[in-house]
Amino acid sequence: MNKSDLVDALASGAGMTKADASRAVDALFSPDGGIIASALKGGARVQITGFGTFEAKDRKARMGRNPRTGQAIYIAATKTPGFRAGKGLKGAIQ
Repeated sequence: MNKSDLVDALASGAGMTKADASRAVDALFSPDGGIIASALKGGARVQITGFGTFEAKDRKARMGRNPRTGQAIYIAATKTPGFRAGKGLKGAIQ
C-alpha cells in the first residue's frame, strides 16, 4: 500500500473527500511538518494504544568498516526513528 492507496482507503472508510483525506495523511505522516515527526524531533513519544509507539532512539558513536576497502571508519552518533508494534496490531496480523 502506498500513500495514494492509503488516501483512497481513508476517504472511503471515513466518508471524506480524497482532498481532505490527503491533507489528513500529510498532517500526520509528513517528514517536514507532520505531527509524528514534530513530536519525535521534540523528544516526545507518540503512543497510539492498540497500534504502536513511535519514538526517537539514540545510536551511539561507533567504529565501522568500509566494506569496499576494509578500512576502519568513525560513525558519528545519530538519532533514528523507531516503531514498536502494539499488542492489537500484532494480533490483527496473525
